This record gives sequence, C-alpha cells and structure tokens, in this order.
Amino acid sequence: MPSGKKSKQARRAAASAPPPVRSTGQRGRQADPKVLAIAGGVIAVVVVAVVLALVFTGGSSGGKLPSGTPTVGNCSTNGLPGCSEVASLFKGIPQQGLYLGSPFAKSQMTIYIDLQCPFCQNYETTVMPTLIKKYVRTNKVRIKVLPWAFIGPDSTRGQKAMFAAAQQNKAWNFAEVLYLNQRTENTGWLNDSMVAQAAASVDGLNVQKLWSARNSGAISKQIADVAAQAQINNVSGTPTVFVGKSGSKQKLVGSPGSVPDLAQTEAAIDAAQ
Repeated sequence: MPSGKKSKQARRAAASAPPPVRSTGQRGRQADPKVLAIAGGVIAVVVVAVVLALVFTGGSSGGKLPSGTPTVGNCSTNGLPGCSEVASLFKGIPQQGLYLGSPFAKSQMTIYIDLQCPFCQNYETTVMPTLIKKYVRTNKVRIKVLPWAFIGPDSTRGQKAMFAAAQQNKAWNFAEVLYLNQRTENTGWLNDSMVAQAAASVDGLNVQKLWSARNSGAISKQIADVAAQAQINNVSGTPTVFVGKSGSKQKLVGSPGSVPDLAQTEAAIDAAQ
C-alpha cells in the first residue's frame, strides 16, 4: 500500500531545498556538462537511431517484463510511494497523449522535462499541483509535456517509457510517480525495474503494452521530433516552459537558462487569458 505520508514528505523536502544557484545568479538546471558540447550533433544521432530502431526492432520488441510485474497497473496493491496522491492529482482531468487539460482552454503551456532532472522534480512537485488546481481544472490552460533526454542513459529509458504511457493517455501519472521516487541522476536508478514499478503504480495502465511499445519505431520518431523542437526553440536545459494564448506562438517563461517559479508561471498564464 503506498504511503501518502512519504509522498507529502517528498513534496515538503523538494519545496524546502531549492536548486543550486549558478555563479550568474540564475537558478540553473542540472545537466551533464558534456551534453552542451555535443548539442549540434544530437539531431543527426537521433535520426540514425530512428533508422536503426526500425531496421533492427521492426517497430516492436520491448523485452520481457521483470518477474512479478503485473500486467495492469494497480496503485493500491503494487504502487510506489505517492501513487495514490498522483491518482488524486489527475483524477477527472482529460489526458490526450502528452496533453493535460481541455482542448478548449484559453491558454496553452509547453514544458520540456527530463525525468532524471532534479529541477524538473522540484517544479513538478511544488509548482505543477497549484497550476493543475488553479488553471487546468478550471479549463484556463492546457499543458503539453515534452519528455527530453539529455542527462544520461536513464533519461532515455524514462523518456521512451513516458511516450509509451502517453499512448494510453497516462503519461502525466507515470512521470509524477517517477518524480516522487526520483533518486540521484546517472546512478542507474531509472532502470527497467523502476520503469516497471512506476508503470504498475498507475491505475489501469497496461504495463505489458507499455513495455512492448517502448522501442517501437513510432516512439523513436517522437524522440527525434522532440530533439528537433528543442533545438528550434533553443532549449538548453530542463524544465523549460513556454506559455501563450491558444493558437498563438508561445513565449518563454522566465529568463533563458533559468527555472521559472510559480509566480512567473502564473503571471504568464494570466497574461495569456
């Protein structure tokens, strides 16, 4: 049985421990220092990966689920800490792929994330719940999440699984469960076992279907598309947030290279109403 107490403790810890500050005075994002040096070659590498995925996997084959993993997620019997709180957070809110909220909302928000990123974890667990309650549930804003992988191999593994969860309209639940159970980046924590446990913590998520879809050609293409969009939008870290009126070009929230806070995000949404 998941522990709501543990989940609340995790949120309080995230709120009381702000991200490190760069020497420039901006709130920085955690990243592998090698990444920015090779950013120009990311798109080409991803495109090659798409081709190889299509050739060698035939658009399927996700391997076998870890032993003992249920076929369908059930928070009450198989859930990680915080999964019941996650279920309550998103209950009744429409999800369509990577989108959360009504397609008729006045404003649109796009957020680039990396599931290993501690700054994303802080934003998603301390800022996003307020945005969901105040703006998403009231149909004022619809949010699109774009899982990006730039920190390390665990990021890619989580990214693939999140895209697979999106095929079942459960991407937001899956990501939030992982954020509430996030560990130190690039330590191998986001392995196949953790992916399976997180999927099994989301009520109604077909874990076997997610597992089989992770390495599909369709998801490889989505990965390439996000990498291309990140380059076009000059995204250099996560979380990066854009907001605008529905149907119009969205603008960056906060300063380039910094993590927007709740007040900045709310001001951007209010201005786009």
